[in-house]
Amino acid sequence: QVQLVESGGGLVQAGGSLRLSCAASGRTFSSYAMGWFRQAPGKEREFVATIRRNFMTYYADSVKGRFTISRDNAKNTVYLQMNSLKPEDTAVYYCATDYIGPDYTIVGNWNTWGQGTQVTVSS
Repeated sequence: QVQLVESGGGLVQAGGSLRLSCAASGRTFSSYAMGWFRQAPGKEREFVATIRRNFMTYYADSVKGRFTISRDNAKNTVYLQMNSLKPEDTAVYYCATDYIGPDYTIVGNWNTWGQGTQVTVSS
């Protein structure tokens, strides 16, 4: 059973940057797609980015050009570099794996989740 632990959240001013990390344990990390989602207060959890095992990446339109997802298979870790942060990026950010397809933007197509890390962007 894989476990995911996110870290790196915090409070940052608009225009600033943060890097989130998600450490995986319990199985071979490199064989699985990884995703980042976020959930703002009172809103549904939404897709942010995903990186496949072949390192291909996909992003939500709202973060394209500002966020970068990457993975280090030697460290069993996936990252989310967030630049030019906006107040609307404020949310709890979740790491996910065990993607079952076919649409990576759908929350229900990911079966394993971390506990989340809070990101707050002040204006």
